[in-house]
Amino acid sequence: MRVVLLAGGTGGAKLAAGMQEEIGGGLTVVANTADDIETLGVHVSPDPDLVTYWLSGEIDEERGWGLRDDTFTVMERMADVGAPNWFSLSDRDLAVCLYRAEFLRSGGRQTDAQAQISRGLRIEATVLPMCDEAVRTQVLTEHGRRELQEYLILDGGTPRVDGVELDGIAAARPTVEVDTAFRVADLIVLGPSNPVISIGPILAVPGMREAIAASPAPVVAVSPYVAGAVLKGPTNKFMEALGRPTTAAGVASLYAGLIDAMVVDEGDPDRPPADLPTLAAPTLMDGAAGRVRLARTVLDYGASLIDA
Repeated sequence: MRVVLLAGGTGGAKLAAGMQEEIGGGLTVVANTADDIETLGVHVSPDPDLVTYWLSGEIDEERGWGLRDDTFTVMERMADVGAPNWFSLSDRDLAVCLYRAEFLRSGGRQTDAQAQISRGLRIEATVLPMCDEAVRTQVLTEHGRRELQEYLILDGGTPRVDGVELDGIAAARPTVEVDTAFRVADLIVLGPSNPVISIGPILAVPGMREAIAASPAPVVAVSPYVAGAVLKGPTNKFMEALGRPTTAAGVASLYAGLIDAMVVDEGDPDRPPADLPTLAAPTLMDGAAGRVRLARTVLDYGASLIDA
């Protein structure tokens, strides 16, 4: 089975890890790059890196980001000499970002840099940036315009969100690799990541929705709401900024016309989306077993849509 998973933050990355356990190299992850940041001479790509570290098994699961048992020697010394260290990178994480920055400075594509990183970490699945052009999410807050990482880290994700803008989005296009992945896919899945700042930028790339719609594969979204709540991150603030209900139905409304069905948590007290086939199932990805269980649920549901 060939599956394309759209993913951004932790929820999508964890589902990717579960799917890789089930279908190995049959999985392609299209990852959000709109929260990339250039800092201290390196190019950090938080979402592709998060996905990559979950797939490689190196993620620090307790912290939810970065690499397990890694050190922060370089960042600590940089702080000692006066460099800003609000965006902290552990040493092995920094090595990946240094490699990416040098690759791009030499004229390479981010897609090719990511492919080499994935090969180096011996990942079975394919991880594709959503595009090779630079797109950056800007958060419009009650205190003014902020880059996404500034909002999440420096502001702690607490100010009210009034809107979101994507700098550079008009010039972006899906890569040949992304187009091909959709064309040959048996199933397309929108992961349980933040629908506004993780999945939203992927779908906002001009031509992306059309590429998905042109695929013969069914498209299934997985709700990020577990028992009616989001487990991590300011999803509700961004949903409210767009005037959408903070429910699975609200998420589905952002994907209207694109998805064929949705997986929702069986413990969600809110009504599922109307006029859309849904499957209610346990969606909490607690440990490796939980990740594989949800992956199997989504894959089986997708297979039933293919056969229908």
